[in-house]
Amino acid sequence: MTKWLSGKIERIGLDGTELTYINNRKKDGGATAGQDGEVSAKQDGSSRVKVDASDLPGAAAFLLDWLHRQEGAAPLAAVGHRIVYGLQHTRACRIDDSLLKELEQVGAFDPEHLPGELALVRLIGRQAPELTQIACFDTAFHATLPRLARLLPVPRRYEEAGLRRYGFHGLSYSYILEQLTRIGGAATADGLVILAHLGNGASLAAVREGVSIDTTMGFTPAGGIVMGTRPGDIDPGVLWYLLEKEKFSAADLNRFINHQCGLLGVSETTPDMQDLLARESGDERAAEAVGLFCYQVRKAIGSFSAVLGGLDTLVFTGGIGEKSAMIRSRVCSGLGYLGIMLDQRANGANELYLSAEGARVGVYAIPTDEEWMIARETFKLIL
Repeated sequence: MTKWLSGKIERIGLDGTELTYINNRKKDGGATAGQDGEVSAKQDGSSRVKVDASDLPGAAAFLLDWLHRQEGAAPLAAVGHRIVYGLQHTRACRIDDSLLKELEQVGAFDPEHLPGELALVRLIGRQAPELTQIACFDTAFHATLPRLARLLPVPRRYEEAGLRRYGFHGLSYSYILEQLTRIGGAATADGLVILAHLGNGASLAAVREGVSIDTTMGFTPAGGIVMGTRPGDIDPGVLWYLLEKEKFSAADLNRFINHQCGLLGVSETTPDMQDLLARESGDERAAEAVGLFCYQVRKAIGSFSAVLGGLDTLVFTGGIGEKSAMIRSRVCSGLGYLGIMLDQRANGANELYLSAEGARVGVYAIPTDEEWMIARETFKLIL
């Protein structure tokens, strides 16, 4: 029997840092206390372990040690990493010094993700040099973008330096297309499809014949539609204003773009969609944040239907897309001209297929699993 652990470490750098995991060997879902302060959650069979770590390297070191000490655990063979930028790479590959050097040269492309990802790779390389490490690139799915969809309207010398539209959430989109093939059939997945990964980070992709032809995120994951704390596409004049009038440094601007804008900036209270929905009836700022999000997603769907030359299938995924019937309903409101009509009962029950009988466009809500894609690609490369 195949045995696996699945889990995550949350609240790194904050109080209450915990590893939550599920062990498929576990026979009893009841609450127990054990080694390392472990507590089993009766409801779903998961277990929690207190993590003594104040940062990402500390959390990674804790995890390696914890895995090594698990009863009956086989030695680790490999570690798979989600790497945001793949540059010219179109598939997962083994990490070596050459790849690290290549990625370090573009660390300034995305200071929010790439430097931390590479630091984690180097940490594991020092602590467990015997392990194979695999890079799974979020940009690989969008390597098929047509030339005009990749171009940024800037002087060509910047393109030569790597400034272009890359697109992200590729691991999620790859998984969802596979699931769409399984659920709706190959003809559905090969049709005119819009994938909407809606969460704290959010983007949409236009897919035709199973390949990406456009996406909302561009040069960095901060572009596209409004997100939890990122603004999405923004008038460049706003950035000039901040640099000139507010005297922002590069670090100030990065912090503003990635941590102070989006739903948080508009609502002035929270980036969390569930919280905003709960507050909108009595808080105009929360209501406007929700309205802006739905408006921009709906607008992106309309524009991508033009890029595709029609629309056969719309798939919602990501934390908001999978779980929020209210957001799906508001996004689809007014899209009847495209042939989108929701079955409100199915939508309210978060079923996989959401379209009303007779609707021309099939609408789905499919849970994504980027970690599964990383694990599978890593396994394939070490066979």
